[in-house]
Amino acid sequence: MNCKEALPLIHEYLDGDLQGSDSRLLKEHLIACQACHALFKQLEKTDALVRMLPPLRASDTLTDQIMSGLPPMKQRNGWMDFIRRHPAGSVAVVFGAVMFGSFMSMWNDDTNLMVKGSNLQDVVIQGDTVIVPQGHTVQGDLVVQRGTLKVEGDVTGNLTVIDGTLNLASTAHISGQVTQVNEAIGWVWYKLGEFVGMLSN
Repeated sequence: MNCKEALPLIHEYLDGDLQGSDSRLLKEHLIACQACHALFKQLEKTDALVRMLPPLRASDTLTDQIMSGLPPMKQRNGWMDFIRRHPAGSVAVVFGAVMFGSFMSMWNDDTNLMVKGSNLQDVVIQGDTVIVPQGHTVQGDLVVQRGTLKVEGDVTGNLTVIDGTLNLASTAHISGQVTQVNEAIGWVWYKLGEFVGMLSN
């Protein structure tokens, strides 16, 4: 046994926990090693002095004093807990917020007339007014944004007017749905639907 191995055994012996062959090996080492024997005697005296001290009793207010001295506990943030537990959901929420913000920004910033459709040769544009003349037919969907749409002829698809006005003459015939979007929220839903439609194609 070397001195490094003897030190923990000395502490066990003083605590009354050392038994069997370890106790015998420690005694043999203490006889052979003067340094460990001197350390053992010193620790034995210290242990005896500590045992002679009267027992100390903590005051009744000690717990309260310790607790009041501790820094206040930080309140847990419910959002941070949610983000830690649901990282994929958090990314989806952030993505949705960014998309919503960009759509809202586009709604506020874009002031130009926009006309979209697959067949626009029968459409007449005068300033910010888009006209489907009587006797003419627009094949497919027609989307007009930031302008006035006057339909006197036929549209064989859906008709969508975004942030504008729609005038249907008595001679107008629309085969599909007519949608007017005059609020930013409605426009966001429209753009999301358009985006999902692009992904599904």
